[in-house]
Amino acid sequence: MPRAPGRHAFAFVLVTVLLDMVGFGLIIPVLPALIEDVGHVGLAEAAVIGGWMYFAFSMAQFLCAPLVGNLSDRFGRRPLLLLAIFGLGLDYVLSALAPSLPWLFVGRILAGVCGSSWVIANAFIADVKAPEDRARAFGLMGAAFGVGFVIGPAIGGLLGELGPRVPFWVAAGISFLNFVYGWIVLPETLPPASQRAFEWRRSNPFGVFAVFRRYPGVLPMCGVLFAFFFASSVYPAIWPFWGMAKFGWSESMVGLTLAVFGLVMAGFQGGLTGPAVKRWGEARVAVLGLTSAMVAAAGYGLAGGLGVVVVLMVVHGPEGFVQPMLMAMMSRVVPEDAQGELQGGISAVTNIAMLAGTVTFAQVFAAFMAEGARWQTPDAGYFLAAALLGCTLALYLWTLRRMA
Repeated sequence: MPRAPGRHAFAFVLVTVLLDMVGFGLIIPVLPALIEDVGHVGLAEAAVIGGWMYFAFSMAQFLCAPLVGNLSDRFGRRPLLLLAIFGLGLDYVLSALAPSLPWLFVGRILAGVCGSSWVIANAFIADVKAPEDRARAFGLMGAAFGVGFVIGPAIGGLLGELGPRVPFWVAAGISFLNFVYGWIVLPETLPPASQRAFEWRRSNPFGVFAVFRRYPGVLPMCGVLFAFFFASSVYPAIWPFWGMAKFGWSESMVGLTLAVFGLVMAGFQGGLTGPAVKRWGEARVAVLGLTSAMVAAAGYGLAGGLGVVVVLMVVHGPEGFVQPMLMAMMSRVVPEDAQGELQGGISAVTNIAMLAGTVTFAQVFAAFMAEGARWQTPDAGYFLAAALLGCTLALYLWTLRRMA
């Protein structure tokens, strides 16, 4: 029998996701060095390989997220969340021991398969929060991710000075401790009466889009999410490589900049989402987020030093509103017994977007950094991302007019 979610249940999931993100963030600053070390390649080639690794990660999530979301609608949130956390711990151990690039790819695929904590945690929010409270709750979940990015990359950059494999061992330990913590404190939030029969038709990443056609406005908003995440994938694709190439950043500096970025995002998502929605409404707050994302991307391409980058991170902060707003708007029109399916479908959309985007931006970075390139610059990816975000804003405004 599932335990009734107490008043602290939401806090339990926030902490669980926070710890999960700390483990993930630990490895980001050292991944370029590990790829160079294991693959015996230079920075430009390591960026391309890193893009393909993110492709493998995102493809695994794209294929598996709808399945996990539907399984959580059938068997409950708790067992699927615990399985995802434990699987990530195994991935970090495998990556820490990897003797060659293929083993790193296997680790990234395993991480994608098990990287379902975000899907299930969002379904958890839909279980325990009323529709009018979900935008703020999704913002707090984003803030937990942001705080994880403050702690994880900062520590990962420092640990990277001891060797590129050390943060993976620490991340594995955090994941296994997170699993134990979740086993003890996480309640089940989906009562048996709300569980529905599992259907393969609704669990593949393409079939789920057909199901979404039943709910008005979901598919157009999924299109906006796709465009937004495609453009935003410029950051996981090239941020460490860009900082090292343009400013000569070390692993610790990469970790520090990611920590500052995470702190800014956490502040906006956790502290300002609720007041912003109350004052302007979900639709207008999303416009603000998309506009700031476009301005910030162009600004990074023009930045001449670390000080400008830090200022741009503050300008960039409202981008953190976009995903919570769109998710809250979609969750309003989906029934309670299909919230896991919705979150799985959203994850599939975002992951296929980031899958394509990271590979695209990694290739753009490599092409413009190659010897003999007619215009050699590390900034081309950010200018492309800014243009795409402008198109995304236009698509969103068009979608709102159609839904009005």
